[in-house]
Amino acid sequence: MHITETVLRDAQQSLIATRMPFDDFEAVLDEMDRAGYHSIECWGGATFDSCLRYLNEDPWERLRKIKSHMKNTKLQMLLRGQNLLGYHHYSDDTVRRFVRKSVENGMDIIRIFDALNDLRNIETAVDECIKAGGHAQGCICYTLSPIHNLEMFVSLGKQIGQMGCNSLCIKDMAGIMSPQECYDLVTALRQNIRLPIYVHTHATTGLGYMTYLKAAEAGAAGIDCATSCFSGGTSQPATESIVYALTQMGYDCGVNAQELNRINNFFLPVKEKFSENGMFDPYVLSTKTDALIYQIPGGMLSNLVAQLKAQNAIDKLDAVLDETPRVRADLGYPPLVTPLSQMVGVQATVNVLLGERYKSIGKEIKSYIKGEYGKAPGTINPELAKKVLGGEQPMTGRFAETLAPEYEEAKAHLGSMARCEEDVLSYIAFPQQAEQYFQRRENTFTASYTIKEVG
Repeated sequence: MHITETVLRDAQQSLIATRMPFDDFEAVLDEMDRAGYHSIECWGGATFDSCLRYLNEDPWERLRKIKSHMKNTKLQMLLRGQNLLGYHHYSDDTVRRFVRKSVENGMDIIRIFDALNDLRNIETAVDECIKAGGHAQGCICYTLSPIHNLEMFVSLGKQIGQMGCNSLCIKDMAGIMSPQECYDLVTALRQNIRLPIYVHTHATTGLGYMTYLKAAEAGAAGIDCATSCFSGGTSQPATESIVYALTQMGYDCGVNAQELNRINNFFLPVKEKFSENGMFDPYVLSTKTDALIYQIPGGMLSNLVAQLKAQNAIDKLDAVLDETPRVRADLGYPPLVTPLSQMVGVQATVNVLLGERYKSIGKEIKSYIKGEYGKAPGTINPELAKKVLGGEQPMTGRFAETLAPEYEEAKAHLGSMARCEEDVLSYIAFPQQAEQYFQRRENTFTASYTIKEVG
């Protein structure tokens, strides 16, 4: 049973809003490389944005630094298909360049998903990943709704297999997949496709540990876990506990228990630091069975808490949680995964804070209703659609096909501010944050050069 360790990406994203700088974990990377993990998820998701926006780090340099310590262990990232690591669709030339550069800078496994399970939106990234020599892992975003069922998920799995993906991941963002549902789905997929099946879930609802054991029994190839001090709650189940249980059941996880213990001991003071500065909110560690109703994933929940606190409206959290599934139903039951999770969460929050549903509709929600994110899984509320579209019809084609190439224009705009192709891609993904980072970098370089000259 392959173990993917998530402490450097999803675990810290779910618990501390992706605020862990490279300096906090650099000293343990060699230890992690010796642990025997199948892979270490360390990039993608919100890490790219967080590096530029909050940590004053070049995300590409971060990746290269991590790779320099990993002689035996594969690196893994999460990519939002045509959205890359941002919140809207990028042109095909951008997607291809980004994927290729990710592999060239050290990425081994790229887990690629589309928030709507519209697999047209992962084809370009999958194709380029394979061409670049990477491992393309296609995703099924797991969710519960009146329209999502075993037949639909198996159909998606077959399409992922036909696309040429190297493996398949069942991505349960909110921890809502029950042990039996997991067993049935892994079994059905293995009966219909030949790809290795990986299972990703969260501990949010308390189901995660049991779900992983049933995934193993059903023949899954691997699971995602987090070192114990960054596990539980909205993060993943604990690596050490899962390995202990699976080993007793006769599964070879390939990891060294003593190394796992040393790795966790390293991260204990890191966790304590974030607890002391208030970034690690104990709220995200408690088991929330009501997530089986509102299906909010860990990263989305921690963001909602942070946003409501910032607006002195944390007392509205329960109302926002109640409103979230209603907004989701209005939008045709999209899975709550980035960027749809943020979009639905923000719209639910606005509905509650303004005291009137859809008094203000976010531009991203409007784009979604227009078809720019892909095909909605179900039927969008006709009244809401009319409010946004008027008499127009939503687009039915792939939105990326309407986008002109972006790279050359961005390169020209940046001029000498961009030192490499990766800088241009950072700018395309997050223009404002990247330019601010480049300016800080230039100022630091200039100051350092001046000091050297004076010296």
